[in-house]
Amino acid sequence: MSNNAVVTLSGALDRQSLTKDWWTLLSNADKQSYRQAGGCTFDFANVERVDSAGLAWTINAIRDGRSQGIKITLCNLPEKMLKLAKISEIDALLPVQDATPSQ
Repeated sequence: MSNNAVVTLSGALDRQSLTKDWWTLLSNADKQSYRQAGGCTFDFANVERVDSAGLAWTINAIRDGRSQGIKITLCNLPEKMLKLAKISEIDALLPVQDATPSQ
């Protein structure tokens, strides 16, 4: 989808830094924009640290997006997140996109 918005994540995605779900952090304008686009890509290229809380946050964001009619894809996932997903046997739930999104 060419009109996908790109959400650039950075820093740490861990239990110390994550306090709220993605959808609740968005402004009404952002929510409307994502609904109109029908999808968005989460780019993890600038994520420095991730733990199981970051993986859970991502799964919840995918669920929340789906409930709003937004298809979320993921790119540039950290190796640690991929390993956590595989160990947890939820790697198939991650809609990973191979290429870096074009902006």
